[in-house]
Amino acid sequence: MALIVQKYGGTSVAGAERIRNVARRIVQTKDQGNQVVVVVSAMGDTTDELLELAYQISERPDNRELDVLLSTGEVVSSTLLAMALHGMGYPAISLSGAQAGIRTDSAYSRARILQIEPKRVVRELERGNIVIVAGFQGITEDMDITTLGRGGSDTTAVALAAGLGAEVCQIYTDVNGVYSADPRLVPEARCLEEIHYEEMLEMATYGARVMHPRAVELGELFHIPILVASSFNEKPGTLIHGGVSMEVRNKVRSIAHNLDVGKITVVGVPDRPGIAASIFNPLAKAGINVDTIVQNASTQGITDLTFTVGKGDLARAMEVVKPIASQIGARECASDETLGAVSIIGTGMQNTPGFAARMFSTLSENNINIQLITTSEIRITCIIDAAQVQQAVRALHRAFDIEEK
Repeated sequence: MALIVQKYGGTSVAGAERIRNVARRIVQTKDQGNQVVVVVSAMGDTTDELLELAYQISERPDNRELDVLLSTGEVVSSTLLAMALHGMGYPAISLSGAQAGIRTDSAYSRARILQIEPKRVVRELERGNIVIVAGFQGITEDMDITTLGRGGSDTTAVALAAGLGAEVCQIYTDVNGVYSADPRLVPEARCLEEIHYEEMLEMATYGARVMHPRAVELGELFHIPILVASSFNEKPGTLIHGGVSMEVRNKVRSIAHNLDVGKITVVGVPDRPGIAASIFNPLAKAGINVDTIVQNASTQGITDLTFTVGKGDLARAMEVVKPIASQIGARECASDETLGAVSIIGTGMQNTPGFAARMFSTLSENNINIQLITTSEIRITCIIDAAQVQQAVRALHRAFDIEEK
């Protein structure tokens, strides 16, 4: 008997018939002799609707109360799914994140899981129940409800799989798996049979929204294979794991893109020790995640410092940085929210020449200007005009010959 954790996204449970469809899929897994734990997201656009309602009530809703409100969406999904299973004659029980033993820190709206204490889940499995857990949420040491941020149900599922020692974590969504590019932009994009944790993490971090980065990190850390597949068909999907075969190495596996890019440039910064820390420490304390950082070569003791943040954090980041720029004697502080990012991703690129040259040449041939460049061992990212991102993705997908064969 295997223990399998499944997660169903919001589109998979968006309505009574879809919930019944999910229940039928769960029953198939149960009838194969498996123990099943299911994590669900809120139905359809419920989270957005709750957020909109909160901001109709208050311009600045209290963070604690907002988390309590948003957590109810997943509770609704889990109870309805348990009812559907009862109607099919299968014992099932719904649990909130707190009841499932998901312990978090107290960073409302972006809490991180500290510990999984799945005693209640194990007890219910031993009783023969299918266990339905509300995703996206947990509870603090002070018994306050927290949410894990967008995509947090993925993180819930993989964390439970790790805590329970599950054989696999199956993420069911509205796409057939992980693609070589967004199929909405590139119709010929290929659904990958398998992909390494590291490649998937880069893809998730730099724009591929099919998986949450924190969920991939947990999968790699605890060696949990993650299957990404559609809840609307029986196609095999994509397996994310650590043992990808040798023949898929040393090549570009995917083209990722991200339109959530805001740029801040601090112009005329004195080039002396401690300046960068004086800018980035307050940003960290404000909970603002900084991505690409570029500092120009110093000229006569003066330099320019450029970095990127998410567009949603841009205004708040400028509020933090502007007074600091004034204090350190910088000439000005400017922002730009008309940018996007495009990345090529593949294990082994750093040790194989030619990838960067081909990427830059392809963008140049399409008259796309590169504003910033950042790299890792398996990724090259270019910050470009947001209006040219779609063109760039299509051109790079052709240039690296990764379309469906």
